[in-house]
Amino acid sequence: MGVKFDRLCYGGDYNPDQWLECPEILEEDIRLMKKAHVNTVSLGIFAWAKLEPEEGVYDFEWMEKIINHLYENGIYVFLATPSGARPHWLADRYPEVLRVNEMRQKNIFGQRHNHCYTSPIYRQKVRQINMKLAERFGDHPGVLMWHISNEYGGECHCPLCQSAFRGWLKKKYNNDIKEVNRKWNTAFWSHDYQNFDQIESPTPLGETSIHGLVLDWKRFVSDQTIDFCKAEIQALRDAGNHKPVTTNLMYNFSTINYHEMAKVLDVVSWDNYPQWHKGPERLVAMDNGMQHDIMRTLKKEPFILMESCPGPTNWQSVSKLKRPGMLETASLQAVAHGSDSVMYFQIRKGRGGFEKFHGALIDHYGKEDERTYQECKEVGADLEQIDELKHANVKADVAVIYDWENRWAVEEAQGPRNKGMFYKETVEKHYYAFRKLGLNVDLPDMTQDLDGYKIVVAPMLYMFRAGFEEKVRKFVENGGTFIMTYWSGVVDENDLCVLGGTPGGLMDVMGLRSTEIDALYDGETNVVKAVVGDVSYQCERFCQLVDVKTAEPLFVYGEDFYAGTPAMTVNEFGKGKAYYICADAEQKFFDNVYEEIVTKAGVERPLKQPVPEGIEVCTRQSKDAEYVFIQNFNKVSTAFKPELDGAEVLFGEVTGEMKPFSTIILKR
Repeated sequence: MGVKFDRLCYGGDYNPDQWLECPEILEEDIRLMKKAHVNTVSLGIFAWAKLEPEEGVYDFEWMEKIINHLYENGIYVFLATPSGARPHWLADRYPEVLRVNEMRQKNIFGQRHNHCYTSPIYRQKVRQINMKLAERFGDHPGVLMWHISNEYGGECHCPLCQSAFRGWLKKKYNNDIKEVNRKWNTAFWSHDYQNFDQIESPTPLGETSIHGLVLDWKRFVSDQTIDFCKAEIQALRDAGNHKPVTTNLMYNFSTINYHEMAKVLDVVSWDNYPQWHKGPERLVAMDNGMQHDIMRTLKKEPFILMESCPGPTNWQSVSKLKRPGMLETASLQAVAHGSDSVMYFQIRKGRGGFEKFHGALIDHYGKEDERTYQECKEVGADLEQIDELKHANVKADVAVIYDWENRWAVEEAQGPRNKGMFYKETVEKHYYAFRKLGLNVDLPDMTQDLDGYKIVVAPMLYMFRAGFEEKVRKFVENGGTFIMTYWSGVVDENDLCVLGGTPGGLMDVMGLRSTEIDALYDGETNVVKAVVGDVSYQCERFCQLVDVKTAEPLFVYGEDFYAGTPAMTVNEFGKGKAYYICADAEQKFFDNVYEEIVTKAGVERPLKQPVPEGIEVCTRQSKDAEYVFIQNFNKVSTAFKPELDGAEVLFGEVTGEMKPFSTIILKR
C-alpha cells in the first residue's frame, strides 16, 4: 500500500493569500471550517507572488502564521509548490520562460501554465523556491504532503524545446537519423531527414503528415512535463524533506501519459468536475466513475480526490446548481471508487478574477445559513461516520485496457474515420456493461500486468506496444477470458502498419484474421444477429470483416454486402477463451453479452439480486471487511432493498426504496 493518512481527508483549496488584509475573515474561515468538519486544506497553490514578491526576496511569515493557526485547530495542510503560475517579475526579467505555440508565436505574460518546461531559468527559479519552502515548512507537523504545482499541461514549441526534442530523439534512436527515417517511414512524400537539426515539432506551418513524428512529439511533451515534475520533487528531496508528494491530474486529459506520471508520485490525486444534471445522472455517474477508476488503477491504490465543486462550476458552459443530495452522493461516489478524501475547489470564494463565481464551502455571503455550506457540513459528518474504511482498497476481477499512447495514435491515424473515432466512448461501452453488474473495473494500460484478472477487454487497441501480445497470449493460455474489438493490432509502437495479417501477433489466439473495416457515415447503421436464437442489435460507425480460422461465430451481420459474415466470435486457446467483437454495437448488446460472459468466467457479483438501472454498486476491501456501496443516481425514489446476507448497515437506511441521490454502505 502507498501513502496512508490517519483520516479520510476533507477540505479543499484554501487561498488566504487573497485575504491577508482581512484578518477577521481569516479567523472566521477557521471557525466555519471546523464546524463543517474540515480537517485538511491545500495551501499555496498560486501564491508565488506573495511568497517571493521580488526576485530573491522571500516572505514566508504570513504562510507560517496560517499553517500554525490551522494546525492549532486540527486542520492539516497539503502544501503546494507554486510553479503553476509565475509572478510578473519572472516573466519580465526572463522572457524565455514564456511559451511559444505551434504557430511559433511567443506568449506574453498572463494565464496559468504559460511557461516552458524546458527553460533552464524557469527550472532554476522553481527549484529555488521549492527548496526554500521545504527548508521552512517540510518538518512542520501540520504539513501532511506536498502538492506539486497544479494541473500540469500544455506544450511549448520554443527553440529550447526544439533542441530538447532533438536530444530526446537522438537518445531514443541511438543518434541514427536513418533509424528515424525507417521508424517514421519518411519515404512517404519524400520527407527523409538528412540530420537531426532538420527536425521540427509538428506544426500547420510545416510537418504534420508523418505520424511517427507526431506520436514521438506527444511522447516528448509528456516526458518533458513529467521530467519537470521530477525536478520539482528533487528540489524538495535535496532540501532534506521526504514527505509524500502528489500532483492533481485531470479528467479525460490526453496530453500527459498519466501511467508514466504516476510513477514519480507517492499518491495519485485528481480534479473532478462532472456536469451533473446535464443529462441523465446515471450516465454522468458512469462516466465519472470510470475516471475515478482510471486514477485508482494508475497505482492500484487509494487515491486523493483533490478538487471537486460543492456548488456551480463557473467555467463550464452552464454553471448549474447541484440538486439537494447531489453533493453528498457525488462525494461518496469518489470514496466508493477508492478515494481516501473529498476535497473542494474552493474553501472561500474569491472576490475577483476568473473563478470568483466558482462554488465554494464559504460563499461571498460568508455565513453558515447557506445551503451549500450546510450540505458540505453534512458531507464532513458523513466522512467521519465512515472513517473506518480509509485505506480499504478496490479489488477488480475485470480490466478494460485504456492506453494513452494508443489514443494518441488512434486520433492521428487518418482512417477509417477522420471525423470521430470515439476511442474514449468505445472504452466506456465496455466499462459500463460491467459496472451495471456491480463489478469493480480496473483500466490499465498496455504496460501493466494482466495477472490476477479473470476477464480482460481490449477495445479499439489499434496500436500494440510494451509486449502486449505476449501478455495476452499467456493470459488466455492460462485460462483467462480475453475480449478484443475491431480496429485492434493494426500498427506497432511507431504507428507502422503490421505486415502479414492483423491483429498482429494474435491471429492464432483470436482464431481469425481481420480483413477489411467498413466505416459507416453518421446516421448509417447495420445489424448484428445471434447465430442461435432470435436476438439482434443495432451497430454504427465501424463494422470489421474477418476471415474465420478456428473461431466460432456467435453473431453475424444482418445487412450490406457482408450480411451473414461473423460480427462476434469466440475461440478456445489453451485453457482460456478469446472473443472478438467486430462491430460498434449498441450498449444493450454489451450489457447482455457481458452478463453471460461474466457468468461463464466465474466472476462473482457483490449483490446477487438484480439491481435497477441508475443504482451503482462498488466494493472496497480492507484486511478485515468488505464495504459495499449502493448509490441511487436517479432523480426519483427507486424501489430496491439490498439483501444483507449477514452484513451490517454502516451508512444510510435500508427501507425497501432508495431516495433520489442516496447512499447505503454495507459492511461484511
